[in-house]
Amino acid sequence: MITSDIHTHSTFSNDGRSPLADMIGQAKRLGLRYYGVSEHLDTDSVSGKIFTMTDVPAYFAAARQLQRRESGEGFTVLVGGEFGYSTEPQANAELAAIFETYSPDFVVNSVHVVDGYDCYFPGYFAGKEKKAAYRAYLERVRESLEAPYPYDVVGHIGYVSRNAPYPDRTLRYEDFPDLYDEILKRIVEKGKILEVNSAGKGSGWEFLPSPDVLARYFSLGGRLISFGSDAHNTARLAEKREIVAAALKEIGFTQIAVPVCGKIERYEF
Repeated sequence: MITSDIHTHSTFSNDGRSPLADMIGQAKRLGLRYYGVSEHLDTDSVSGKIFTMTDVPAYFAAARQLQRRESGEGFTVLVGGEFGYSTEPQANAELAAIFETYSPDFVVNSVHVVDGYDCYFPGYFAGKEKKAAYRAYLERVRESLEAPYPYDVVGHIGYVSRNAPYPDRTLRYEDFPDLYDEILKRIVEKGKILEVNSAGKGSGWEFLPSPDVLARYFSLGGRLISFGSDAHNTARLAEKREIVAAALKEIGFTQIAVPVCGKIERYEF
């Protein structure tokens, strides 16, 4: 059983719908050993206006207080952030400063913005063929692996496909094998954790990245896998963990990785 969920959002993020205390309570009820909150930290000129948290100091103060109060007896609250990688040097510098100031327990490094648009929304796809839109996204993911701030987890590869306007939204390894190999090999080389994100939404898959991408990662020696539901409310916390566990076991994975203050803890699932 997967007993961690380290990609979640509460009302500290603009698109969150459940208070953090409620998210933690639900994590306990579900029997999780690790609950990680990773509020949006997007500092570029696009996504910063959409998803990012409204009060960074208040988030870390409140989350640390809840962490001290709720952790214990086989349950650990981790206070982290989802850093939205940007091509704007100043935006990435601000993320690095946030890390230095608040020392999050872990960081999920994600790509949301490509070519000046959040690629979840229609504006990104206007006038773009599917292959061009998806290639540009994956090229940004590859670039994000060299982000100038510390991070632990590479988040939701395939995000671009969640709300794409194409009849077939699926993004597969075979579509961009060379580009995927560059990404996956670099993740392995850097010792980063590849996230399995159970919010497949409209991507055509139950989770992201797709099973064929995960299988290729495994064949390249990748063994560091985390689980994140990307829940923005209590109802979706740990969603599809059984489905993800079965798929991972079929590929050959036996452990889930949990980043904790610069170290990686693992457990059998």
